[in-house]
Amino acid sequence: MNSNGYLASKPRYEILDGLRGVAAMMVVAFHLFETYNGRIGTQIINHGHLAVDFFFVLSGFVIGYAYDDRWAGNKLTTWGFFKRRLVRLHPMLIAGTVMGCLLFYFGDCEMFSKVGDTPWYVLLGMAVLAIFMIPVKPDMDIRGWGETYPINGPQWSLMLEYLANIVYCFILRRLPKIAVIVLTAVAAIFTIDLGLGLNLLGDLPTIVTPEGQTVGAYQGNFIGGWGIEGWQWHIALVRLSFPFLAGYLLSKFKRHIKVKGGFWWCSLILVVLFSIPQLGQGETAIFNGIYETTVILFVFPIVVSMGAGSEIRGARSAAVCKFLGEISYPLYITHYGLMYMQMSWASNHQDLPVGSHIFVSVSIFVLSIGAAYALLKLYDMPVRRWLTEKWLKK
Repeated sequence: MNSNGYLASKPRYEILDGLRGVAAMMVVAFHLFETYNGRIGTQIINHGHLAVDFFFVLSGFVIGYAYDDRWAGNKLTTWGFFKRRLVRLHPMLIAGTVMGCLLFYFGDCEMFSKVGDTPWYVLLGMAVLAIFMIPVKPDMDIRGWGETYPINGPQWSLMLEYLANIVYCFILRRLPKIAVIVLTAVAAIFTIDLGLGLNLLGDLPTIVTPEGQTVGAYQGNFIGGWGIEGWQWHIALVRLSFPFLAGYLLSKFKRHIKVKGGFWWCSLILVVLFSIPQLGQGETAIFNGIYETTVILFVFPIVVSMGAGSEIRGARSAAVCKFLGEISYPLYITHYGLMYMQMSWASNHQDLPVGSHIFVSVSIFVLSIGAAYALLKLYDMPVRRWLTEKWLKK
């Protein structure tokens, strides 16, 4: 073992790996249906955005499990920790950025108003910023959606993942358990504040109904966090804080719920949670906020506890979990280049038959999975093996 970065891998929680893959596939489906939200009047995978919050619970748990007991005796150094995280996460981030860059101009449509006017050298400059995790202001957005990373939208959540890793390394791991409990309780208060629109800090935008009636502060869902305006940062930090801390606490208590067929039950729970219809709009949006707040505060931690406490039984379940676990991160961080293209195609071909739109959407879903798997096997795994040998083990 070398404290600069290399440590033998611990046994994996296979069910949690599989659940990460289930959530990633639901994210892809959520984005595909999102394209048609305005036409069919509702979002089919209505709460698919909560997969990000679920990822943060998983991340907090895995970070605590994988690293907490390795700092003693200088088994792991600060630089060694960050090297390991970079090797795990950054190669595929680069792949997602390159993929988004190569497909960028295929996203030209009325919805993405700035794509066609963006010079190629500006696009390449934005790609460099993205690779180095440098967010951009709304006036630098080259797509027209106000995204922090307009080449690869989901990268905003990876930026928060890196932020959580930094806080864990320098602060969180050093705290006694009671301090972590207190922080988690405070984070829960701000989660309730956001979900119910209490607006304790007074920085959330005001919601106005189509009839011009002021309903109150932003409420009813946890959508947001991909911009760097003040209120977007508020949402991003709230969405990160409680889930990551809750997952981290679960790893420290080491007492979990054992369920027969745990993977399949947890997967079903996630699919149902993400697919529940909108529970209120306008003046009744608070009911949707109560639902999403409850899911984040209670249900997601329970699902992770069930996944951690249950066992894989049978070769088929093990194979499914292995595949989903391997493909989860590559799918999440690379699929959005294809999503932009699908959104553009749908916008430019609104008069085509419904069957054509269904065919394209299914094709994009299959392409997203196929591209993620190919990138995993042909690029990510070889690069990480090389970096492990040449960088972590030195």
